[in-house]
Amino acid sequence: MTTVLIVDDQPLQRLGFRMLLEANPDTEVVGEAAHGGEAVRMAAELRPDVILMDVRMPGMDGIEATRRVVAAGDRSRVLILTTFDLDEYAHEALRAGASGFLLKDAHPEELLAGIRAVASGDAVIAPALTRRLLDAYAQHLPKSSPAGPATPPATDDPRIRALTEREREILVAIGQGWTNGEIAERLFLSESTVKTHVGRVLAKVGARDRIQAVILAYDLGLARPNSPDQ
Repeated sequence: MTTVLIVDDQPLQRLGFRMLLEANPDTEVVGEAAHGGEAVRMAAELRPDVILMDVRMPGMDGIEATRRVVAAGDRSRVLILTTFDLDEYAHEALRAGASGFLLKDAHPEELLAGIRAVASGDAVIAPALTRRLLDAYAQHLPKSSPAGPATPPATDDPRIRALTEREREILVAIGQGWTNGEIAERLFLSESTVKTHVGRVLAKVGARDRIQAVILAYDLGLARPNSPDQ
């Protein structure tokens, strides 16, 4: 049973999520919060497996609430709910420690699958958002030119030195937003082998989940956004 805390300032939106989750035998709604401050308090009290977190709310927004929940070291994982037109600061939620993003109008089965994935320690991003989200994040990195980061890849970083050559390839692929299936196809590996490599990479670089590995790949210059003509 996956326990869920719903955070949204719109009562009807919360009701809709609650009805969906309560109709599913594998999820249990343990609480609702209308703003970030309330979410942080309830997360500490209830310790839900997953927090469905809206971004734009009065008072403390979802980004700051996510940051505080993650900093507290609780087991709760945050699944951000956003609109198709990405919030201009959505990339900040990645740094804050969110484990994924889904569209608010996602199909019920997509939302439930996302909750299960996040609860199991994986990360999830709605397919329509993946590349746009990575590119939006990359736009906030310092650049010396439109082609890439200001500094060469930080190969002397101890987290990179700990990786084998194959594991570094996997980290670069994760940074480009490739799925396990895409990595397997492009690197001529089985998906089970890729899954094993991904797990080892996350453990070695100290990434909480796949999304945090994406951030690391960008920060260290191992990944960059696609150029406009790609």
